[in-house]
Amino acid sequence: MNVVLARIGKPHGLLGEVTVQLHTDDPETRFAVGTVVATEAEPGSGVPTALTIASTRVHRGIWLLTFEEIPDRTGAESLRGTRLVLPESDPQAEDEAYYEEDLVGLEVRDTNGETVGTVSGLEIGPAQDRLVVTLTDGVMAYVPFVKRIVPVVADDHVVVDPPAGLFDLYREGAE
Repeated sequence: MNVVLARIGKPHGLLGEVTVQLHTDDPETRFAVGTVVATEAEPGSGVPTALTIASTRVHRGIWLLTFEEIPDRTGAESLRGTRLVLPESDPQAEDEAYYEEDLVGLEVRDTNGETVGTVSGLEIGPAQDRLVVTLTDGVMAYVPFVKRIVPVVADDHVVVDPPAGLFDLYREGAE
């Protein structure tokens, strides 16, 4: 299984630029100009097995990439949904990279072991990712997905140590 660095979104402009949803803490290094990045796409989609970064930039908090192999918007459109990946055997693979599908459904426990909810999603943000948690009373809450607040990710649960009152903020907003 590969480590996902980003997922390609929609084209931006006419010259082959695409938006990407980042899944890496180090996009500047991972997507440096000239870097060859492996891809995962639907079989038969015609997406190359690797793409070479031609340019990167951030526009309104969104990362935009162009690839040497993709000259125009039509080519960029064909990339939508493609994952940019790092083979798991790569020694530079990120230590703590998680797939959304691996997290959804995990029980969420506090530091005392009490169940507080279930992971229902992962939102990728420009500064940090957030776990979407459905609390035991049905309220939806967002927990910054950082080591200090989510110190444990196990096979069947995650442990959260949220700042005091974090979940109460969401409960007040739900009333």
